[in-house]
Amino acid sequence: MTTAPRAGPWTPRVALALAVLAAAAFIYVTAEIMPVGALSAIARDLQVSEAMVGALLASYALVAAVATMPLVRWTATWPRRRTLLWTLACLSVSQLISALAPTFEVLAVGRVLCAVTHGLMWSVIAPIGARLVPPSHAGRATMAIYVGTGLALVVGSPVTAAMSEMWGWRLAVGAITVASVAVLLAARFALPAMAMTGVVAGGRPRRGGHYRNRALLTLCALTLVGVTAHFISYTFIVVILRDVVGVRGAQQAWLLAAYGVAGLTGMALFARPGDRRPKAAVAGCLAGSALAFAVLATLGFADWPHVLAASLVAVAAIVLWGATAIAMPPMLQAAAMRHSPDDPDGASGLYVAMFQVGIMAGSLTGGVVYEHAGVAAMLTASAALMLGALVCVLLTRGLFAMHPATSEK
Repeated sequence: MTTAPRAGPWTPRVALALAVLAAAAFIYVTAEIMPVGALSAIARDLQVSEAMVGALLASYALVAAVATMPLVRWTATWPRRRTLLWTLACLSVSQLISALAPTFEVLAVGRVLCAVTHGLMWSVIAPIGARLVPPSHAGRATMAIYVGTGLALVVGSPVTAAMSEMWGWRLAVGAITVASVAVLLAARFALPAMAMTGVVAGGRPRRGGHYRNRALLTLCALTLVGVTAHFISYTFIVVILRDVVGVRGAQQAWLLAAYGVAGLTGMALFARPGDRRPKAAVAGCLAGSALAFAVLATLGFADWPHVLAASLVAVAAIVLWGATAIAMPPMLQAAAMRHSPDDPDGASGLYVAMFQVGIMAGSLTGGVVYEHAGVAAMLTASAALMLGALVCVLLTRGLFAMHPATSEK
C-alpha cells in the first residue's frame, strides 16, 4: 500500500503541489460562477429567460450540498490524488457537455455533473494541502489553496465574461474545459498518491464520529450563519455597487476586481495569524465584515447623494468586506479538520456541505429581503447575522484549539 509522504518544510516540490491545488480551486470556482458573466449571452443563444439561467447557480449549490457527504463516504478508501483526479475529470466532461449543449436542458445536465463533484473536490483539496506540510503550517497551506478562489473572482470570472461578450459563451466554456484538462494532468504528475491514513487491508479509515462531535458541529453551524450572512448581500453586490456606492457601468468591474484583490491581500495578511491565533483571526474577519455591512447599510438608509466623501467611505467598506470575507473560509476549514484528526476529509466534507447550504440560504433570503424591503434592509440582515456569529465565536471555547484533545471534544 502506498503511504502518505512525510510532511516537510516549504520545499519547491511542496510549493508546486500547492500551486496545482490552487489551480484546481481556481478552475472549479471559475466554472461555478461562469453563468454570472454570461447570463445574457446564454439566455439569447438558448432562447430562455435570464431568470432561468440565473437559477443554474442556486441549483448548483443545492446539488453540491446534497452530494458532498455521500461521495466523501463512497471515496473514503481511495488515495486522495485519485479522488481529486476523478473530480477534475468530471469537471472536464461537464464543461465539454456544457460547451456543446444544444438546449438549456443539456446545459443544466452538464452543470449538475460539475456540481456533484464540487463538494467532494473541496472536501479533499484542503486535507491534501495540510498533509504536504507540518501541522504548524496547515492553516497557511489551506490559505495558499484558497488563493485560487480569489484569482477566480479577480481573473477567471472577468475573463470568461469578456470572452462570452466578444466570441460567445461556448468558447468561454471551451476554454474552461481545456484549462481543467491541463490542471488534471498537472495534478497527476505533481501530487503524491496519498493513501488514506488509518486504512487497513480490506477496511475503511477510522471515523471521527462527526455527528457526535459537538465542536465540529458548532463550527459548521457558525460557518452556515456566516456564509448565509455573506451571500444575502453578495448575491446582489452589483445592486449594492449601483445603489449604495453609486458606481455604474464599466466602473463596477474595477470595483469588483478591487474586492477580489482585497480578498487575496486579506488571505496573505491572515495566513500566519490563522495558524498561530486562529480564534482571534476569525473574530477579526467577522468583525470586519460586520462593520462593512453596517457602514453600507447606514449609507443605504441615509440615501445620501453620491458625493465624493460618501462614495469613498462606501468603497472602503467594499474593500474591507472583500478582505475579510474571502480570508475567512480557509481558516474555518482548517479548524474543522483539526477537530477530526482521524478523518479530516469527512470533517472537511461536512464543512463544505454546510458552506453550500449557506450559499443557498443566503441567496434565497437575500432575494426575499431585497424584493420586499430594499437593499439597506438586506445589508442590515447581513450585518446582524455576521455580528451574531462573532458573538458566538467570542463566547464559545475550544472551537479553534490548535490541538483538540480528541476529535470528540
